[in-house]
Amino acid sequence: MTNDGPVLAAPIRVAVAGAAGRMGTAVCEAVEDDGGMVLVGRADHALGTAVADVLGDADVLVDFTQPDSALSNAREAAAAGVNVVIGTTGFDLGELEGLSGANVLVAPNFAIGAVLMMRFATEASALMEAAEIVELHHDKKLDTPSGTAARTADLINQASGKDVPIHSVRLPGLVAHQEVIFGGTGETLTIRHDALDRSSFMPGVLLAIRRVGDLPSSPVIGLENLL
Repeated sequence: MTNDGPVLAAPIRVAVAGAAGRMGTAVCEAVEDDGGMVLVGRADHALGTAVADVLGDADVLVDFTQPDSALSNAREAAAAGVNVVIGTTGFDLGELEGLSGANVLVAPNFAIGAVLMMRFATEASALMEAAEIVELHHDKKLDTPSGTAARTADLINQASGKDVPIHSVRLPGLVAHQEVIFGGTGETLTIRHDALDRSSFMPGVLLAIRRVGDLPSSPVIGLENLL
């Protein structure tokens, strides 16, 4: 007797580096709530668990650590054949070139609205005279400017050749906010995104986990490449 029913795909096995941090905790909860994934490891100095300890059972490592450790974590995961999704910013992304054995996706921002903000700002830059970026984050954020602001400025420069100044604000009470202010003759245009809760990043993180294994090339920078 044969079973002709659908073959269910095995769940994606996910490990999280920086699992005790704010973003890491949110990612762990999102993975556990997703029926197509299983959380197989939490790596964090605060938990006494190293990245090497969680790679053996993982298909994907999600990294929300610090700039001085994200690159080494990616190298360690790739060497173990584990795909990597990186949300950490503030390190030289060029150092990811040449990593073999696994795919790597880096997203300065996983919020869908933030990706749209960057896209709209890039389009507007071709028609507006000048632009400046103001990015505002909580006072525990380590890198300045933010990865989102740096990515936005780079996209605008690629599209229009404009060098865009970035202004950074770090205050308690903030989460993640950015506005791109354009100036023209007798007018201004402001494109703003506000992440009011870290849950706003989770749909993008889960999308990246599902798609990183199928990337046609690696590394890939920006969630917009999956939308």
